[in-house]
Amino acid sequence: MQESDDAFLALEFPDEFDFGAFLSTHPGRLDITSAGHTHTASLAVEVWDGLAPVQDTVAWEEQAEADFESVSGQVAVWSMSLGRLDDVITLADSGGSWRVRVSSAGRAEVKALAESEEHIKGVERYLVQFWPAGS
Repeated sequence: MQESDDAFLALEFPDEFDFGAFLSTHPGRLDITSAGHTHTASLAVEVWDGLAPVQDTVAWEEQAEADFESVSGQVAVWSMSLGRLDDVITLADSGGSWRVRVSSAGRAEVKALAESEEHIKGVERYLVQFWPAGS
């Protein structure tokens, strides 16, 4: 995920992508590493006015939090295989400082299925929660 307008970025995706980290950050950009490849994961994004509710750690195999600065208040999802997706996530009317929590489930299953020839869809799931920093 990154600023919707990549002109705001000093480092464009996938430059300096860290394949070993579940979540890594660059100015205006969040890199999330999947447990599999050549599959379609599901993604839900929530934007909160205050602190986002903590997710049950039993339901999620991986979770991480980070700071995120947005210049525009709009974020887009980018994929290694598809590039930029059409949907825009509006955090606010203008830029600001945010906290983000990324939770993922289905990682072990998608990793095991990655060696198969079948089309894998929705096995790996992500929940990305944004809330204003300092909430």
